Amino acid sequence: MAELGVSPAFAVGREEKMAAAAVAADEAERSRGRRAALSFAAIAVLLGLPLWWKTTETYRAALPYGDIAALGRLPFQVAVSVSVVFLPGSVPADLPRRLPYGDVREERVPVSSRSDVASRTETAYRGSTAREEAALGAATAREADAALRALQDSPPGSLTVYVLPEASSLLPQGVNVYVGKHRSALVRAGQGLATLHARLQQLMQVMSFTASSIAAALSDRVPDGQLGPDAWRHLKSSLGYEITFSLLNPDPKSHDVDWDIEGAVNHYVQPILDKLNLVANFSVDSQILYYAVLGVTPRFDKESSSFILSAHSLPHVINPVEARLGSSAASLYPVLNFLLYVPERSHSPLYIQDKDGAPVTTNAFHSPRWGGIMIYNVEVPASPQTSLPLRVDVDMVRVMEVFLAQLRLLFGISREELPPEFLVESPGNEGLADWELDHLLWAHTLENIATVSTTLTSLAQLLDQISNIVIKDDVASEVYRAVAAAQDAVAELAEGRLRSAFQASKEAVTSSERAFFDPSLLHLLYFPDDQKFAIYIPLFLPMAVPILLSLAKMLREARQSKKEPTKMD
Repeated sequence: MAELGVSPAFAVGREEKMAAAAVAADEAERSRGRRAALSFAAIAVLLGLPLWWKTTETYRAALPYGDIAALGRLPFQVAVSVSVVFLPGSVPADLPRRLPYGDVREERVPVSSRSDVASRTETAYRGSTAREEAALGAATAREADAALRALQDSPPGSLTVYVLPEASSLLPQGVNVYVGKHRSALVRAGQGLATLHARLQQLMQVMSFTASSIAAALSDRVPDGQLGPDAWRHLKSSLGYEITFSLLNPDPKSHDVDWDIEGAVNHYVQPILDKLNLVANFSVDSQILYYAVLGVTPRFDKESSSFILSAHSLPHVINPVEARLGSSAASLYPVLNFLLYVPERSHSPLYIQDKDGAPVTTNAFHSPRWGGIMIYNVEVPASPQTSLPLRVDVDMVRVMEVFLAQLRLLFGISREELPPEFLVESPGNEGLADWELDHLLWAHTLENIATVSTTLTSLAQLLDQISNIVIKDDVASEVYRAVAAAQDAVAELAEGRLRSAFQASKEAVTSSERAFFDPSLLHLLYFPDDQKFAIYIPLFLPMAVPILLSLAKMLREARQSKKEPTKMD
């Protein structure tokens, strides 16, 4: 070093500077690596994980869980408006006030331990007008009922009762109460206010809702032991029904059966369906089934030389026949089956016996919530030389009388046993009186509200238990719409607006069913969180390993630097 002209001290200093520079560069590189690792870790944790979690989470729109729970506790209140019109000479002497005046009567109809219905009857008492007195001057009660129809503007659910003098000849002898086809009735005044009130009370039991009809409409909330047998016979409320008329000809080689079903439907069935169109939508079809037997071998009775179907064998008739119908398999709505069975020649004539062994006059029977079957016997020709097949023209008048009676039973429009002093006018070709239609509207409105509450409660429980089900905005909007419509139906029912209450209940049922059966609620289309991690970990693990190793190295270096002693100059 000295020979080159460089002093030893200078050389040592230069080496120290180079070493220090190398250490500084190495430290800077390590610091840059630490910052990079921390930056990647911060981006992955603070930005990557939340973004991934947000983009893969199940979307669930908010639902009114509190309002849904409150639907089951909403108090039902049914209001009825009754007008009592006194003709001259019919005003009781013990009337508490001068006409006109009003009266309100409230009572509770218990349904179950957690539900009851409040009944509110608003009665208005007044005198008759000159036009009403002229209409009641008709020769018969039927003519007076038709004349009064033009004078009335009674909304659904309301009643008008005309009180006649006790000696009035408008009602037949022995008849004190006449119920018309519309929403009016004629009542004799009686000997005092107590007699009149008793007759009005009986009339309300016939023309208005009753405790049994309310219990049947709310059958889902009533314990089984508290329901009568008729509660299970009525059809459940639905947005639509399909009616199928079937002709069963098991022996076409012997019988060539012809029935004018189209003309019979247009003449007898369509008028009642036009009136029921307010309650639900109806579709009607017909079919002829050949070689279709009942599936039960009838018993031969030697005394009458006929074949017998006993009452205990009737339940075994439906299942084999229903397998041939095939109408309910592809239907969205309840199907009402009306079957006309022409027995084969080897089992003719065929008659139905009741449980007491007496022959059934109509030779027909009906099954609750299913339909009815009528057996149509063909007269055996006197001459054995008669050529086959025998031509058979069905008497559709007799057949349709039976089927319409069964249709009324299925809808719960059967008339209760009335006191002998009551006379109820036949609805005629319409098949349904106005006040009977009100019966259906009351029952279906209450049943619809209860159905909406049950449907939405089940949906809320399902969505609460399975957190992976997607709740779209359109599903949530249907739920909100159903809740609002059900609340409107309860409010309209309490105000006595029966028609608007029923329409609101139909909207609530429609929205609740759309929400409940929405295809997006199928939880099998989605996967739980553990499957989510199993799918995404293979994607994130290769990226996470270098970051985790860098963080571990930084941690080891930090611990090692704390253990090294501090150098003193």
